[in-house]
Amino acid sequence: TVDQGLAFTDVAATSPYYDGIEWAVDEGITNGTTATTFSPYQNCTRAQIITYLWRAAGSPAPKGTAKVPADVLPGSYCYDAVAWAVENGVTNGMADGAFGVNNTCTRGQSVTLLYRALGKAPTTVNGFTDVAADAFCADAVAWAVESGVTNGTSANTFSPNNGCTRAQIVTFLYRAKN
Repeated sequence: TVDQGLAFTDVAATSPYYDGIEWAVDEGITNGTTATTFSPYQNCTRAQIITYLWRAAGSPAPKGTAKVPADVLPGSYCYDAVAWAVENGVTNGMADGAFGVNNTCTRGQSVTLLYRALGKAPTTVNGFTDVAADAFCADAVAWAVESGVTNGTSANTFSPNNGCTRAQIVTFLYRAKN
């Protein structure tokens, strides 16, 4: 696509998230929160990341075979995205049976969703002291680092329970897709 630049007053051209945000807006994956703001440091919800992944996949129509968690309301902006994600093994929802539509997506969850949608098995293991080898996100974390999607928050930690912002999520997706 053509580089249109960003009209968001809250995203500097020098931001480490600039390219990811520009790509996501140009590709129709997301918009700003207003005409002039992106709100890059606003927490990203689980509904938002699934919708971004679904749009990045071309917004395919769900087959209608998914048991969509009850907290995802028919007709909501994320319903088809969640149905598609469940049908394609990107998510099963949360342990309690809900999807967690408005829950902040954590670093561990975000790389796991990206890994299931776009990744391939890593050739290394994650070396982070805060990601156990049997953690739900262990392979996804290893893939994310190996693939250049993201690094740890330090040399020894990944911080899988930290929330992700809108800027981080679109940047992770941008790096995974490009």
